[in-house]
Amino acid sequence: MGTVLAVANQKGGVGKTTTCVNLGACLAERGHRVLIVDIDPQGNATSGLGIDRRNLRQCVYDLLINGIEAGELLRETEVTDLWLLPSTIRLAGGEVELATLPRRETRLREGLKHLVPAFDWIFIDCPPSLGLLTLNALTFAELLLIPIQCEYYALEGLGQLLSTITMVRSSLNPHLELLGVLLTMFDPRTNLSQQVVDEVRKVFGDKVFRSIIPRNVRLSEAPSYGKPITLYEGSSKGAQAYRELAEEVLERTHDKARSR
Repeated sequence: MGTVLAVANQKGGVGKTTTCVNLGACLAERGHRVLIVDIDPQGNATSGLGIDRRNLRQCVYDLLINGIEAGELLRETEVTDLWLLPSTIRLAGGEVELATLPRRETRLREGLKHLVPAFDWIFIDCPPSLGLLTLNALTFAELLLIPIQCEYYALEGLGQLLSTITMVRSSLNPHLELLGVLLTMFDPRTNLSQQVVDEVRKVFGDKVFRSIIPRNVRLSEAPSYGKPITLYEGSSKGAQAYRELAEEVLERTHDKARSR
């Protein structure tokens, strides 16, 4: 049975999509069957995996709003064992349309639950907001990964996200757990980066991953070529950092399964 993990933070530019795409690719590289679900109307996970959004007639919008079968929407990627449920700009209106539909918080779960046994991992790339799209992801997910960038105001707004998680647990999904907080865009040349690392570890303790994602030119370039870092520059520091994160994610989920 697969594990469903949402990557969320209502702040933009913190590395949600980069993490979804590259962690997914690193786990697929290890032989895990991975599905990435792009529920961000910007569709960066879709283009970052080499899918041209302009050529897509259907996307996750059709699953959420029109009840189209998920199997009809899946796309293979260049990476063996890595699949994508794509997004297009049509999803931008999905937030408003969801508000008028029955079971509006559970439509993603209802549309995808039959796929969970077919994959080892289902990653959900959330938009930078706490609206109904993110709420659908948190209602479906078992685990949550929060990326935090090593820059000014890193922890700004996180209280709101944590309140939303508490609300989701109490009324929609009691099984949701924080797997970990991931520090991204770390620059070892600046004092600020290290200060943010220390501050985040003070707040979240051992929930912070040991793995830290550095600022890395190759990591920034890879999406414009429609490739995860493992295909674009597999020997780069960015690729190595995400491989280490994949190892740590497997270690944490293994330990969690044993402690049940």
